[in-house]
Amino acid sequence: MEAALEAQKAGKIRYIGFTGHKSPDIHLKMLATASQHEFTFDAVQMPLNVMDAHFESFEKKVLPVLLQNDIGVLGMKPMGDHVILESKTATPVECLHYAMNLPTSVVITGCDSLPILQQALQAARSFQPMSASEVSTLLAKTTKAAEAGKFELYKTSHHFDGTFANPQWLG
Repeated sequence: MEAALEAQKAGKIRYIGFTGHKSPDIHLKMLATASQHEFTFDAVQMPLNVMDAHFESFEKKVLPVLLQNDIGVLGMKPMGDHVILESKTATPVECLHYAMNLPTSVVITGCDSLPILQQALQAARSFQPMSASEVSTLLAKTTKAAEAGKFELYKTSHHFDGTFANPQWLG
């Protein structure tokens, strides 16, 4: 942290933030620890999607804290690394629109091909703020599939866990 603050003071970086996707409780602990040391992060990156709303939710637990403290919200994994699409409960555009409808600073989606980039651009061009009814309908479609985090492997498995795959990182 000292190195990041020193780099910021030297003008080498402008903003300090953190990211994670395992547990909203880890994010809350990071924010609380920073606050205890009279530090406020500039931005936080976390998964925000139609499945997250139902299980170990960053949207419900962390997003309100970020908004209350005027911390930038970087929403990631709107399709959960495409795994959410395997549930057949929401289309790619619905997933993107849901995430874009949240009070985020930015929604980050991976684009690994021209068709996927075109899909993201189409979602951005067609986006209109969703009504409460539209949000409820979409969440109702995803409720059953979201149980136990089956389509959020980054929360429920070691598949995306870099420290599990590389225990030497922890010393």
